[in-house]
Amino acid sequence: MLVLLGFAMIAVFMVLIMTKKLTPVLALIIVPTVFGLFAGAGLGIGDMVMDSMKSMTSTAALLMFAIIYFGLMIDVGLFDPLVRFILRKLGNDPAKVVLGTALLAAAVSLDGDGSTTFILTTAAMLPIYLRLKMSPVVLTCVAGLANGTMNIVPWGGPTARAASALKIDVNEVFVPMIPSLVAGLAVVLVFAWVLGLQERNRLRATQPEIWGTPETAEGFDGGAAAGGGAGSTGRGGRGGSGRGSAPVPATGGPAVGGSPVAVLERTETLVDDSDTAMADTALDPNRKTLRPKLQWFNLALTVAVMGMLVADLVPLPYVFMVGSAIALLVNFPHVKDQGAQLIAHAPSIVAVVSMVMAAAVLTGVLKGTGMVEAMSAWLVQIIPSSMGPFMAVITGLLSIPMTFFMSNDAFYFGVLPVLSETAAHYGISAAEMARASITGQPFHMQSPLVPAILLLVSLAKVDLGDHHKKVLWRSAVVALVMLGAGILTGAIGIH
Repeated sequence: MLVLLGFAMIAVFMVLIMTKKLTPVLALIIVPTVFGLFAGAGLGIGDMVMDSMKSMTSTAALLMFAIIYFGLMIDVGLFDPLVRFILRKLGNDPAKVVLGTALLAAAVSLDGDGSTTFILTTAAMLPIYLRLKMSPVVLTCVAGLANGTMNIVPWGGPTARAASALKIDVNEVFVPMIPSLVAGLAVVLVFAWVLGLQERNRLRATQPEIWGTPETAEGFDGGAAAGGGAGSTGRGGRGGSGRGSAPVPATGGPAVGGSPVAVLERTETLVDDSDTAMADTALDPNRKTLRPKLQWFNLALTVAVMGMLVADLVPLPYVFMVGSAIALLVNFPHVKDQGAQLIAHAPSIVAVVSMVMAAAVLTGVLKGTGMVEAMSAWLVQIIPSSMGPFMAVITGLLSIPMTFFMSNDAFYFGVLPVLSETAAHYGISAAEMARASITGQPFHMQSPLVPAILLLVSLAKVDLGDHHKKVLWRSAVVALVMLGAGILTGAIGIH
């Protein structure tokens, strides 16, 4: 009976989330409560949930203050020099433009919010793609790959979910996976460079009057150095669903003899940094939250915070608490401004933290009623004993398709605990299972169930099907490389 109730609860939970009948927070609370009562939990269900919630408070604190910290760093302009540097160095070479897109998306992904990453990356890079007549699908592909790979950072969501579901410290999951993260990013950069070379060749074939010879191509500065045109991409707020229209480059007649001068005459007038396509976005060069005089302080503080993360000398939630407090105090000394900054990032905080706390209901009922134990015992009976030592690897492989067709909430709170309990019978630790489970994130981020990817293709005016044709197999390769790196480094073991 417990086996049937457990799988039925997970199935109902998944269906309600995937069909958008309930938000993840409501489903995490209501569905386990109903099934827990059917399982005979009675009034004891409250104690089950509270016991589970105690183990999740540190994860909730980490997410809350990490979102505040990195959101604040974007607001005060820590990443602005990086954006300007990339725009200056890209020139008019499509290969460099695509590689710069990957680097920018990876850097901004430290924020942990996919929507913010895509808004900033699109605002900065789409005008360049349009001026050089590059395919925006390449932009969405590279940005999606970079963000999906970086999505395993502790405050990004999946790692915190895995740690919460298995009741282990988030550092125990993430730190051993840093080599896998580096390997995944390396593959993303290789893909970006190859895509850029393909775009360069395509442009030379389709526009020989501009790209026909290396000399002509080098002479054409399609506005990349300026960072975009007069159009702007609308800002939908942090983690929101902003919409915007991309600027349309001037076309005109064919260039006379492929002359770079003629080409420049038919493009929009180049503009300086104070009037770029980043106006009215989170990278607006005139925003009131900028603190250019504190740039080096903010950089040093961020390096110190990231160093403490890797060193693991102090609990990570406390590191971000102190880091956020120092950043707020130094950058915004007035109490009113400090409050405004906290309020500005409140929507992202509420959405993530409420989900983590609500997950205590599901994990508490699963464990408290004995469902997890019963389900794992059943799985142990049907899984050949020869496959038991490979449960972590199997989980990593399963995470690729399963997190694409279901939400992270459904996979990490519904499926992973059962797999982990089963793996425990073969001596595989919960930490190894959690690490394996996050390797599918590059593929997961391309799912139509992920609102951020829908925002990306919308801002770039790209069809989701075209995006999938270019990105799916590449994201699967990145996920497999991350899994393989985890196995080679011992973070994911075969017992």
